[in-house]
Amino acid sequence: MPVDPEPVGPDLPLVICVIGIGPRGTSVLERLVANLDDLEGDRRVEVHLVDPFPPGAGRVWRDDQPALLWMNSTLADVTTFPDESVRCAGPVVGGPSLWEWTRDVARLLPADDPVGVEARRLGPLSFATRRLQSAYLRWVFDRVRASAPDRVRITVHPSRARDLTRDASSGRQLVWLDHEDVPLTADRVVLAQGHLDGGPTAEETTLATFARHHGLGYVSTGYTADLPLDQVPAGETVLVRGLGLAFVDYMVLLAEGRGGRFERRGGELTYLPSGREPLLVAGSGRGVPYHSKVAYAMGPPSAARFFTLEACRRLRTEHGSLDFWEHLFPLMCKEIGWAYYRELFTAHPERVNLTWADFSAKYAELSWEDHELTELVATSVPKHNDRLDFTSLDQPLSGRRFPDHEVFQDWMRDYISADIDRRADHYHSADGAAFVAMLVVYGTLAAVLAEGGVSARAEVVDIDRWWHGFFSYFASGPPGERLEELLALSRAGIVRFLGADMLVDSDPRGVFVGSSSSVPEPVEAHWLIEARLPRPDVTRTTDTVVRNLLARGAATEHVLTDPSGRHWHSGKLRVRRSDFRIIRPDGTPDPDRFAAGYWVAGAIGAGAFPRPRLNAPFFRQNDALARAALGISESS
Repeated sequence: MPVDPEPVGPDLPLVICVIGIGPRGTSVLERLVANLDDLEGDRRVEVHLVDPFPPGAGRVWRDDQPALLWMNSTLADVTTFPDESVRCAGPVVGGPSLWEWTRDVARLLPADDPVGVEARRLGPLSFATRRLQSAYLRWVFDRVRASAPDRVRITVHPSRARDLTRDASSGRQLVWLDHEDVPLTADRVVLAQGHLDGGPTAEETTLATFARHHGLGYVSTGYTADLPLDQVPAGETVLVRGLGLAFVDYMVLLAEGRGGRFERRGGELTYLPSGREPLLVAGSGRGVPYHSKVAYAMGPPSAARFFTLEACRRLRTEHGSLDFWEHLFPLMCKEIGWAYYRELFTAHPERVNLTWADFSAKYAELSWEDHELTELVATSVPKHNDRLDFTSLDQPLSGRRFPDHEVFQDWMRDYISADIDRRADHYHSADGAAFVAMLVVYGTLAAVLAEGGVSARAEVVDIDRWWHGFFSYFASGPPGERLEELLALSRAGIVRFLGADMLVDSDPRGVFVGSSSSVPEPVEAHWLIEARLPRPDVTRTTDTVVRNLLARGAATEHVLTDPSGRHWHSGKLRVRRSDFRIIRPDGTPDPDRFAAGYWVAGAIGAGAFPRPRLNAPFFRQNDALARAALGISESS
């Protein structure tokens, strides 16, 4: 039988269990502690935190990962504490960003401490190892825990939650842990497991079966540090599907991680192989890597001017349902374009033919699709390379065909080299302004989704898949140093590029065959790596808590229906977006169960860390959830 918490004083404490204590769960804990003053009376609170991985860091940011793996955000761009920009109901209790913490650690830790050694060589625009980020996240957790007042008792359970049920007599929540016969009993439960593992898709099942039948190697989607890369043979040709951040991890672990090393010779980075590397033949839908991170300091964000919540509300009133391409994307483009051209015209006036005052007055009056706007840009910005062209940005290989692989390798190396140079040069600071504007747009888009009224296809396909993919490709790519290493590996013959529209076939002869629209010749291989995280899909997850809730009818997938009656499956858990209560199949919110994360409806993005001074949705959502879990009314 479950054991209730021991009564404290005349009343039982409020017991909250948070499953998952990585960055999301830690932020929820911080918001629970910060909002306690708004909890009526002096009721005590118990918080149980369940995770088999280290508190704060969780699974993805645990410290037992190879030191070769880096973050893909600069130190100055990462925080886990809300600041004065965050508009939420609860109080803002500030704390140091990753850079501010690193700067302090560099002074305080002993000379031989590994974290201190790394911290002392980093600056605000540096990229830390995941080990250093793990240390920061553990420090954040310890600080939040220490800041809790005496009325709060926090208990960490280093175990995996395997199920969540409800006591039939009391209605309270029962959290079942691995290897424990007696469950935790709680009043409210928050699911914050981070990235959920998923079972294989139909295609992945087919490929894995084919690989087993023919003695081939197949690495399915998953978190890179957890996958068996030591099984990939040296010298083997390996097809790699994906050129995003997961690909960068594979590239690092299968090259430098196999004993090779990089040297700079005459200004050019060179790779010296160990002889243990495989040959990676990589392609993707776009066929090119994610753009390099901007390597210079960028200005602060400005308030949105065109893509605002109020503007979207007006469109919703006028049209009823918001289409992405017709209603949202033109405003998003105009917002990003405003920031881009303002930076170009004010910071680089020698490259334009109008003053910003004249250009901006005309720009503000036109919609993004207007031919007059295209003409305004063409006459005001002489160089095509200085114009913001989303189509060219999205598909740089569209319509390009190369006679053979060697010609294509040369083109790709030139393309990547030019991208590194552009993202490191303040001459192109308009790119940085567009990046910051995209972050502002992201926050507005989260608020628009929370209010509803977006069409089914727009939410499931256009926003969650295309827009997020485009944003990640343009603004959330790897450090420039990583692309330099990719160039060196290409020159050394360790990496070859396959092209765009990559397809993988299972040839009856017992080989994988990779092809693309960029080069006519296919490539055969005995190994295939899916270089990406699995797309969130609660209907296929291997997480037993979520899977069991769905099986029992205690939760449901977020499925949207368009006017024609077509159902659009998001793969995400349905929640009430105002407070993240789990929605049951009958449409009612569960009063005591909550969920937050990338796999929850209404979340956009891939769980990237919030940036300082950007009113990040991450904090707003966690605050709303925490106040609801504490039972604080909206009027408090």
